[in-house]
Amino acid sequence: MSAPSARRVAFDALRRIDGDGAYANIVLGAMLDRSELHEQDRRFATDLVYGTTRMRRACDALVDRFITSPPDDATRTLLRLGAYQLVFGDVAPHAAVSETVGLAPRRTRGFVNAVLRKVSSTDMVWPSEAARLSYPDWIVDRLTDELGRDDALASLIRMNEPATVSVRDDGYVQDPSSQWVASAVEVAPGERVLDTCAAPGGKATALAAAGAVVTAADVRANRVSLVAANAERLGLDIDCVVEDATQPSFAPASFDAVLIDAPCSGLGALRRRPDARWRLQPSDVDDLVELQHRILGASARLVRPGGRLVYSVCTLTAAESIDHSTPDGFEVDDRPPPVGSWRPFGHGWRVLPHDADTDGMVLVRYRRPA
Repeated sequence: MSAPSARRVAFDALRRIDGDGAYANIVLGAMLDRSELHEQDRRFATDLVYGTTRMRRACDALVDRFITSPPDDATRTLLRLGAYQLVFGDVAPHAAVSETVGLAPRRTRGFVNAVLRKVSSTDMVWPSEAARLSYPDWIVDRLTDELGRDDALASLIRMNEPATVSVRDDGYVQDPSSQWVASAVEVAPGERVLDTCAAPGGKATALAAAGAVVTAADVRANRVSLVAANAERLGLDIDCVVEDATQPSFAPASFDAVLIDAPCSGLGALRRRPDARWRLQPSDVDDLVELQHRILGASARLVRPGGRLVYSVCTLTAAESIDHSTPDGFEVDDRPPPVGSWRPFGHGWRVLPHDADTDGMVLVRYRRPA
């Protein structure tokens, strides 16, 4: 049996993502590990899977002009794959059409060929901005309401481009906005610091590298193991524990600083999670706001008098950030963060994806008077 092509691997992965709800990064990683693809083909397969998933709505709009009845699920996935290559993937039209048609069973090849040839030769009139940008209507509407049209459009466009790779001096791969959050804790050597939602450990290891005595906690054991593995690889001594951030067992006032990188909608980091935009629902934001509120209240009790509480989310919405009330006994630290391309945002700070080619992030800093 011959080795699968990059397009075959991509198609099989997309079938799992589209049909079974599999996570793109997990299913593709496993398939690539089993494949015999060379590095260039692995990169091509990754672009096809991430790009087709990211641009799913736009690809559907491109092909639906030429379809009179809904195709079966496998054919729908093939049409999306072909449309992505033709319009967004910078693939030569002949190769995009012929190689994609070659993946179709004999009974649908003529149909797939006809539709993709029409896509390649017909100018597109987009039915809406959300369809063109390939986001659910509610995400476009919410970010437009939150950011204004120009910044929303710029953010949405930037999150349709693959994330750049940023490597710290110690070799850890971490988005600059996350590095800026860790810097905003402003730790001093020997300070006792809790990272209460720590996995996979980027911020915890940055704090430890700065000289803090770090406790890294997360609610699931498998995620805590990620932190421990990253700390070991970097040669850092971090106390890694399984802990529910809404019901911590630590003694009150036992930390000089607590960092909450809270569970959130991730609306500022959609470039990294190509399938997240199709999984998220507006109700998820409401549920996360309640969880964040509980974590904030529980974590605040762990900060000693004179200590700091730092809250961050990789989203862009006020509901998940500055709309949270200041914890009892704390005041807002309104100093500009020490590094980063932050914009003032209420009593906090926000960076948009297009500001500095990073994930979108909101940061709020509090202090507990001595």
